[in-house]
Amino acid sequence: MVHQMVNNVVVEQLGTRPSVLSIVLAGGEGKRLMPLTADRAKPAVPFGGPYRLIDFALSNLANGGYRKIVVLTQYKSHSLDVHISRTWRLATFLGNYVTSVPAQMRRGPEWFQGSTDALYQNLNLIEDEKPKYLFVFGADHIYRMDPRQMLDAHIASGAGVTIAALRVPRKEADQFGVIKQGAGTSIEAFLEKPADPPGLVDSPDESFASMGNYVFDVDALVDALHTDAANEESSRDLGGDLIPRLVKDGVAHVYDYSTNRVPGDGETQRGYWRDVGTIEAYYEAHMDLVQPLPKFSLYNDRWPIFSLGRSLPPAKFVVAEGSSPTVENSVVSNGSIVSGSVVHNSVISPNVRVRRGADVDGAILFDDVEIGEGAHVRKAVIDKNVVIPAGTRIGVDRQEDEARFTVSDSGIVVVPKNYEF
Repeated sequence: MVHQMVNNVVVEQLGTRPSVLSIVLAGGEGKRLMPLTADRAKPAVPFGGPYRLIDFALSNLANGGYRKIVVLTQYKSHSLDVHISRTWRLATFLGNYVTSVPAQMRRGPEWFQGSTDALYQNLNLIEDEKPKYLFVFGADHIYRMDPRQMLDAHIASGAGVTIAALRVPRKEADQFGVIKQGAGTSIEAFLEKPADPPGLVDSPDESFASMGNYVFDVDALVDALHTDAANEESSRDLGGDLIPRLVKDGVAHVYDYSTNRVPGDGETQRGYWRDVGTIEAYYEAHMDLVQPLPKFSLYNDRWPIFSLGRSLPPAKFVVAEGSSPTVENSVVSNGSIVSGSVVHNSVISPNVRVRRGADVDGAILFDDVEIGEGAHVRKAVIDKNVVIPAGTRIGVDRQEDEARFTVSDSGIVVVPKNYEF
């Protein structure tokens, strides 16, 4: 169970830390990840073999010692709720918990109207726990971060809210919510996808992009939520409404993510963060995993990513009818068998079968996928429980693929869950 592993990673001295509650926003629909989100919430989408996207945010909080965590869900949340209930079972006798909370319509007969409204409708959670500080993290980014360091910076600045920010090339910053830094760590302006992003004082060719991770002084947040709820013109969005209001009030500060130091991460991995909200970004983040020296390593046992492993035997590589398997620059999960086939630059999830003569290159294979004899799979994402028939070609002929599957602009083929040929 996760609580057994977590308690071996960080030994927490009770009573030496300020009172903190963490809220993970996991209600997004994830339309840009279709068809992977056709049957599941975006944070429940598998990643890197045995993990789900939400495991990365939860692992950062748990490793940092913040283990009172509420996950706000809404859209197609069943598989996400099941994953949280089975996986994230912490030691409750120490007051630790991870619990999913669906939209309950506590403020009226309507679903969450945005991220700010999701917090407003769940003010009872804050009132019950009575924390001094509140982490609000997104549920679908790939990164490692020690939240303790961010909270320390927040307390030292006296901010009402601190926003974690990523340094990005200025020419690419128009795709993000951009932070214009004032004196010290104060924020002068928060700009949503500006045409001319402001550069940094110490690096004019870079800009601060919001990572979607926040730490709030609870009193400041509660006041801002009530003010936002009373504003009929608000779009109920954190980045669009609530944060600009706190910036205007002069209580918003920025936390430079590049200063965060996670135990066990080398220089190659330091500062890694990916928003995997599109098929292209999701695919490229997987390709980051399979490099000889990966940009993001799944093998940092000093800051592990936790998930629930299926009870399966080890992976196996078999010579089949004289054909030896070749596996290069790939992640292969437990229960999988590669028989006399070729696998390059791929991520293979639990209980996958790759049959004799198959050729798999640049593929992401979800749980319980079978690649038939002599099949060719290129630059593809194959969702769960799909059997690719012998001799089938995927990712070879774009016109042929588009007639059956979703194909991204860059040519990534996505075969949906349970697809039958």
